Amino acid sequence: MNMGAYGFGPANRRKWIVVDCGVSFGGPDLPGIELIMANPEFLEENADDVLALILTHSHEDHYGAVLDLWPGFEKPVYATAFTAAMLAAKRAADAIVDEVPVRLMQTGKPFEVGPFTIEPINVAHSIPESCALLITTPVGRVLHTGDWKLDPSPVGSPPTDIERLKRIGADEGAPPLALICDSTNALKDGESPSESIVGDTLAALIAAAPYRVALTTFASNVGRVISIARAAEKAGRQVVVSGRALHRITGIARELGMMEGIAPFLDQDMYKSLPRDKVVLLCTGSQGEARAAIARIARGEHPAIDLNAGDQVIFSSWAIPGNEREVIDIQNRLIDRGVDVITQADGLVHTTGHPRREELKRLYDWVKPTVLVPVHGEAAHLQAHAKLGRDHGVPNVLEIRNGDLVRLFPEPMSFPGEVRSGELYLDGLVLCTPEESGVKGRRRLSFGGHIVVSLAVTGNGQVVSGPEVVIEGLPEVEDDDETIGEVVDKTIKGVLRSVPAKRRGDVEMLNSALHRAIRAEVNSFWGRKPNVTVFVHRV
Repeated sequence: MNMGAYGFGPANRRKWIVVDCGVSFGGPDLPGIELIMANPEFLEENADDVLALILTHSHEDHYGAVLDLWPGFEKPVYATAFTAAMLAAKRAADAIVDEVPVRLMQTGKPFEVGPFTIEPINVAHSIPESCALLITTPVGRVLHTGDWKLDPSPVGSPPTDIERLKRIGADEGAPPLALICDSTNALKDGESPSESIVGDTLAALIAAAPYRVALTTFASNVGRVISIARAAEKAGRQVVVSGRALHRITGIARELGMMEGIAPFLDQDMYKSLPRDKVVLLCTGSQGEARAAIARIARGEHPAIDLNAGDQVIFSSWAIPGNEREVIDIQNRLIDRGVDVITQADGLVHTTGHPRREELKRLYDWVKPTVLVPVHGEAAHLQAHAKLGRDHGVPNVLEIRNGDLVRLFPEPMSFPGEVRSGELYLDGLVLCTPEESGVKGRRRLSFGGHIVVSLAVTGNGQVVSGPEVVIEGLPEVEDDDETIGEVVDKTIKGVLRSVPAKRRGDVEMLNSALHRAIRAEVNSFWGRKPNVTVFVHRV
């Protein structure tokens, strides 16, 4: 959920631009939470001095929170044509009413925002129109790389503008440069393989396949889709697409002229009309999403598509950390049906969109930063990137974490924890802080179930209604001819008998006695303490 802010000027007149506004995704530890995004409280407190949001590209972790967080700022968003189209499509798909003013930017064409001059620079990545940003002020320059790699032969988009990067480092009369740089692959030696090599691998697999070939990849990887389409055409096959995200993104790419020469794709309704050896199926679900096309196919629940023994499925992707189990489950289901599953373990069917260590060192040599700030990575990546920069001779390397403030010029310095930061959760239609979300209670319920008891007593302790008992999420088994429900009933009756009638009119005392007794008795039966809620009503 990338979101960074750059400020210029003295504290009482400082102006800010924001770079990227992304999301992360909730996992099993956050039941019910769909999206996680950065808490913009600091920016809200300085809203009058926030000038604009600039988007480096349209991956969810860089632009996915724009429609949730930015309408309240009522400030422009700068984006390339592809990113702007992706944002509009997201707004339409999610039926979002609030509009966000978007201004188009182009690589190689600087524009001004307050005291900042911003030049988008084309970089190769796994989605079209990814940009680094050269941000220039009177006292210093910043190269914010965004996501990038040095791919000499990307598919469907131009390579990283190396000549421009070299000129940035060679401009001796310019102010000093700080490099704010992607750290995702800072632990990996060498260089990232080219997208074109992956295309060659996929073409060979498709050409050699005896029957159907299905592929799942990141829907946003237009270059990969182009490689698959070219391979299918060369093998005399037609491409069938299944999945809304793929239809939406390839539609945008066609409208912007990125898929010229690629034959129109067929919808899934045409799938069964094609011979088994004349089809390439391109489908969503590379991250194991339960409702995506490949998961439904694996479960035999897809309304239009089925796979048979001998067909192939190529996972042209890698599992984002946290999604491994879901992806493996889909692969196992396919294998059990006799489908041949091909993954990265079998060949180069996927490549990263991020730089490895040799690419990082080449960038240092070209742009000659006086300051390096590693970003975009987990702690291990950030630390490895910082060490690499120091070992390579970058004069100032600043290791930071969320909420840290960095002064880049004139004297580089970090101020840990200076900026209020944190997370917001999207829970259904509600945007809330972790404390407001109720997630802790959901976790407790998921481990301990819930027992609810309700009864009404009079002032003299006579039970006039109930007790009513509702049990959720506890095992329905018998132990010594007794179920948990029967244990609860017996415990309630025992407490009511043991408390004198006059004292049963004390609602708080009776509530507490029932709560303690039920948890203790169920724990002795089950070995786990349930969540217990008791309502004692006095009438």
